[in-house]
Amino acid sequence: MISEEEVDRRIQEIGEQISRDYAGEQVHLVCVLRGGSFFMCELSKRITIPVTLDFMSVSSYGNDTKSSGVVRIVKDLDDPLKDKHVIVVEDVVDSGRTLSYLLEMLKKRDPKSLKLCTLLDKPERRVVNVKVDYTGFEIPDKFVVGYGLDYAQKYRNLPYIGIVEFDD
Repeated sequence: MISEEEVDRRIQEIGEQISRDYAGEQVHLVCVLRGGSFFMCELSKRITIPVTLDFMSVSSYGNDTKSSGVVRIVKDLDDPLKDKHVIVVEDVVDSGRTLSYLLEMLKKRDPKSLKLCTLLDKPERRVVNVKVDYTGFEIPDKFVVGYGLDYAQKYRNLPYIGIVEFDD
């Protein structure tokens, strides 16, 4: 669906935009594990202002292809967010349920600012309205893998974004 070269080029553009938007500041990237880790690592290398990183793990999928809508915090952040410019980094924004819950929770931790950055956005799947501040690619409602996205923990390491086709 999206080649390695296209993904690399778009991540460079997002890194440049974040660097401009926060010129003279420091940003704190919060990676939503596991899928967001590939994207966040590449993105952080392309941001030219000071960057700090933290990780959290939330689950709403299990081994299924659709979000259950039940959000579970598996690993919380190690560092406080108070007075930091926080950018949540996600692999894909789908229904919006998980991120809506997560962003509301993080707002209560008093960051200076809170934005959302995603590699992929599926707006036609949105059930809960979530504002995405930085988007790599808007894609149709297909189940995708690669660049951190998985199907039952497989295919994360593909250097491109591919579509999984299921036999009926």
